[in-house]
Amino acid sequence: MDNLKLGFLGLGQRGNGLLGNILHNFPDIDVVAVCDSYPDRTEAAAKRVADARGTAPATYAHHSQLLADPNVDIVIISASWEAHVPLAIESMKAGKITGLEVGGAYSVDDCWRLVRTWEETKTPFMFLENCCYGQRELLATSLARKGKLGEVVYCHGSYCHDLRKEICGGIANRHYRLRNYLARNCDNYPTHNLGPIAKLLNINRGNRMLKLVSMASKSRGLAEYVQNKEDYAFLQDKHFAQGDVVTTMITCADGTLITLKLDTTLPRAYSREFTVSGTKGIYSQPDNVILLDETDFNHEKGMESYHNSADEYKDQQPRVWREITEEEIKAGHGGMDTLMLRAFFTAIRQKEDMPIDVYDAAAWMVITCLSEASIANGGQCIDIPDFTGGRWVLREPKDVTELD
Repeated sequence: MDNLKLGFLGLGQRGNGLLGNILHNFPDIDVVAVCDSYPDRTEAAAKRVADARGTAPATYAHHSQLLADPNVDIVIISASWEAHVPLAIESMKAGKITGLEVGGAYSVDDCWRLVRTWEETKTPFMFLENCCYGQRELLATSLARKGKLGEVVYCHGSYCHDLRKEICGGIANRHYRLRNYLARNCDNYPTHNLGPIAKLLNINRGNRMLKLVSMASKSRGLAEYVQNKEDYAFLQDKHFAQGDVVTTMITCADGTLITLKLDTTLPRAYSREFTVSGTKGIYSQPDNVILLDETDFNHEKGMESYHNSADEYKDQQPRVWREITEEEIKAGHGGMDTLMLRAFFTAIRQKEDMPIDVYDAAAWMVITCLSEASIANGGQCIDIPDFTGGRWVLREPKDVTELD
């Protein structure tokens, strides 16, 4: 098959990261078009492509121009959160194979429109959630599939990331987070933690999420952070709507409980706190611990006694992590980006179902607007839509990669 021809919509920090990975690791993917609402970003990306590949891509000022380009087979969308769903819908309607970067949805209707567009067009679509390819997430999933953890009853995940500087520098950096933190109070970035959990629990494929309850702490972190900083003087009298810590509880059809946490405006080290608890064992990412009944561990000892015990299970890693190269690991997010992009392009070439499909995208993204409604109504319990229309009962489980 000839090289696939790719166009980029959105060339900020994330778009540039993916662009660099593709230029470095995927010589069979031709970047033929680039587009951003800021001309300097478009021009810089075009130069980067030309320097790496010897041929400059077409440059467009508006997404409609790129979507009309007959030379573009695939579109990767890495624009602002607000633009994700509308651009993905237009891309699918234009017949472009669509890869959509992550973020939360702004309305339930947006998620339904995304699903219905795919059902009407059947244009190949993948939700580009790189954390589903995380080394630790896939190790825990592999153990679960082998029955080592027993019946899984509880999962926890977080997006704990000190983003105070990035958020407050939003105007200077032309980044969308600032306006969201000023205006919204929700779990605005749920898919990094929820995606791997949903895959492990076979959400939309024999299981589904039923209800959620969300609560938020007070908002103090950003207001204190901007004080006495000249660069952020314009924010010192602003009210930030976003609570510093948001916790969401989700119940599933099989009785499993999920908890999620957003924690991005207080001092802290990065963690996704990925945890899977089953009747025969536990995986705990914060301590890098695996405890299994079959190993006869001492339950009276503290977790610190077993710190890094997960390293003893490296031979249980899926093959993709045993075979990944150092160059691929360095290319983005510790290797997750490379594995995700490879899965996307492989599914396209082999005309397979996408490992993370439109139903996954809708179910994971909808948590944002539902959490917003729950918080606004004092922790109200809210139903989570079934975007599969009941087909989740019959759909076969599908992991993002082979878990041999």
